[in-house]
Amino acid sequence: MSIRARIRDGDAEAFAELFDELARPVYGHAYRLTGNWSTAEDVMALTFLEAWRLRLKIDAEGGSLRPWVLGIATNVARNVRRAARRHDDALARMPAAAPVPDFADEIAARIDAAERLAAVREAYGSLRRGEREVFALCVWSGLDHAEAAEALGVAVGTVRSRLSRARGRLESLAAERQRPSASRQEEGDRDIAVRSPKERHR
Repeated sequence: MSIRARIRDGDAEAFAELFDELARPVYGHAYRLTGNWSTAEDVMALTFLEAWRLRLKIDAEGGSLRPWVLGIATNVARNVRRAARRHDDALARMPAAAPVPDFADEIAARIDAAERLAAVREAYGSLRRGEREVFALCVWSGLDHAEAAEALGVAVGTVRSRLSRARGRLESLAAERQRPSASRQEEGDRDIAVRSPKERHR
């Protein structure tokens, strides 16, 4: 009997095998969608709870359950983000809290990594939700177009067009981020070129 059929029939050991296989991919996918390690843990846990609840919807025949589980994770992440926004809105309406001590010295070694991650999150966040989800599934989670379409419940052509738009947007943003530094370099080169030889060696 296939693992699909076993899980559909409520086999806990088969579901544990599925968890062992997909927990890490689901966690990584959840983090890329939410940008928060703790939230990603919550999404992962909720994803497998939801997968167990929906096990009767699994077709007994078929290939890997990875697209199905990642599709559930995508939906769970959407719901978690909505709940987080509502929570943040509620907090914003509360009186300001006392200042928090500055722990900058303790995290100085992490600044470079955090800045790189922030740049990635900024670029990724510029995409529309559908583009982000397709990009995360196809590029980061390694699903092909058909598997991503299965995960999201959309047509393969929709996946292709969203992925193409996402790549185009990210390439444009990367080009824009490189322009200022290139312009500064050109200005510096022009400044050096107009100096006299004596000025250049001061």
